[in-house]
Amino acid sequence: MPEINEGLLDERLAALEAAKAWSPRVVSKLENHIRAADDVDLFRINPCTFAVRKGVGEAETIDLFLHASALGLFVMDWILLCPLCSCVIDSFQALRNLDSHCRCNICHVDFDAALDDQIAVAFTINPDIRRIAYHDPESLSLADYSYRYKAALEGLMPDGAPFTALKEMATAALSRLEPGTTASMDVSVEGGLLRGFSVDYDPGFWLTVDPALPAAEQRISMRCDDTACDPAEGTVAPGRVTFDIINASTRRHVFAILALPPGATLPPLHFAPFLSGKQLLTTQTFRDLFRSEATSHGIGIRDITLLFTDLKGSTALYDRIGDLNAFSLVQQHFDRLQHVTVRHDGAIIKTIGDAVMAAFRTPTDAVRAALEMRAEIASFNSGSPDAKLILKIGLHNGAVIAVTLNDRLDYFGQTVNIAARVQNLADADEIVVSQDVYESAGVPDELAPFAVEPSKTQLRGVEQEFSVFRVSSARMVGQLAVSGTPT
Repeated sequence: MPEINEGLLDERLAALEAAKAWSPRVVSKLENHIRAADDVDLFRINPCTFAVRKGVGEAETIDLFLHASALGLFVMDWILLCPLCSCVIDSFQALRNLDSHCRCNICHVDFDAALDDQIAVAFTINPDIRRIAYHDPESLSLADYSYRYKAALEGLMPDGAPFTALKEMATAALSRLEPGTTASMDVSVEGGLLRGFSVDYDPGFWLTVDPALPAAEQRISMRCDDTACDPAEGTVAPGRVTFDIINASTRRHVFAILALPPGATLPPLHFAPFLSGKQLLTTQTFRDLFRSEATSHGIGIRDITLLFTDLKGSTALYDRIGDLNAFSLVQQHFDRLQHVTVRHDGAIIKTIGDAVMAAFRTPTDAVRAALEMRAEIASFNSGSPDAKLILKIGLHNGAVIAVTLNDRLDYFGQTVNIAARVQNLADADEIVVSQDVYESAGVPDELAPFAVEPSKTQLRGVEQEFSVFRVSSARMVGQLAVSGTPT
């Protein structure tokens, strides 16, 4: 039976129960997992997979693990994934330690990672609650270290099988090389390729097995440091090959040799759903619980939708009903906008005076939120006709840089500038969306019931004319919708 710190577990589970109103049995399902799961199932838990297996909604599962991490039940891991071989290039326990410039030492390819798809977020049981083998990677078997600690099961081949399982099956030899020592590794082959690599560092080799050569026993001496093998390529005959691998570096290596069939190529991978860094940053719970998360250098997000709001005539409102009354109304309006944002899988990035900046993973989510925000404020106004709030909304999507400024995780770049200026184009009770947003999948259907007016304008800092679509609060008669390119 696993050793569990019962007192600490009970204390933190009680705090988790009290953190928010959970669906029935959600916390008990997590407790059962902590108590009964194997070590590997408590290491880098994918909340998307957990949600499916336990029958819990994905959004609630993400909230569950975020609260559990904030309370010390789990540790949050930020993982850099290689898109070609699904190995774990590196992992960090804080966003501030992430470096978007990375290199897969197995594929020998450099990447600029983005929060959209190459940075996954997972959760490992806190060793203070229950210690598992993966808390001590040096003690793992070579197979567990190479194919579970240093690889992600989410990387799938076209047939849906995990690619790391294929690598493990193709492994002909696996050895730990201490600094300054020589290890002998035996491989028997008939044809194809021999691919050698260090699991942690950059040395590697490719050797072709030539079936036209007479079969023979061969011995190859190979010198490896942290960056290269010598020789790094060549040809061998079929038969038994003994590699005497000299570790010329000052660091321990785990070295693998794969025996690949003739004509073997790297299959295109797709990834099972996982919690991406982009999704986490657009989760309000993360922004509420982990305000101290910071990145000192910018990390890219390739595609995100930004929504800006502002109140028209707020200065006159303060003059008309007084500072305290107006401030109370504005705070209530912020609360309502945040609730709408969260319902549509977004997060409030910041408030600026009477304005809100929010972020969403998809344009469709953002448009749905904008429409509901406008309806919510209209409903709010019906209860206070003497203090009407007039909302203006603008949306744009594109690439941004996530960076921490003034102890707050924020977004910067031209997409942010354009989104703010699109909002400035909006009139009372109007939503203005950029052409990039309007042409996104699902958006025209969401806007079909409303009067939509296309137009072109000149935005400061943008050389060419900029196309936008103005969405009035008036609903269309019948199914008439505006389509086509603005003229």
